Amino acid sequence: MSGGPTGLRHVVCRADELAPGVALRVEIAGRAICVVRCSSGVRAIDDTCSHEDYSLAEGTVDAETCEIECFKHGSLFSLETGEPLTFPATQPVAVHHVEIVGDDVVVELS
Repeated sequence: MSGGPTGLRHVVCRADELAPGVALRVEIAGRAICVVRCSSGVRAIDDTCSHEDYSLAEGTVDAETCEIECFKHGSLFSLETGEPLTFPATQPVAVHHVEIVGDDVVVELS
């Protein structure tokens, strides 16, 4: 689900649509974003693995450690910093500011 912009901020879904540990792929202004609820809160990162052009939202999420693993080659990324934690990825992915406003998840692109 993808919402409309509110200035530079974008409503991407309702908060109750985000189950812990399940990644949601959304489009914001033509940009693919991966949104995840983990133990430290809701996080949003670019949805494309920095190693190769694969969706991170299709990977496995560890909600406790707030990490996501690319399904194709196994690179593990921090959902908090975007940093790759394992090879083959060596470059981070962009992290975006997220907040819950009322019932909505709002993302501001970095």
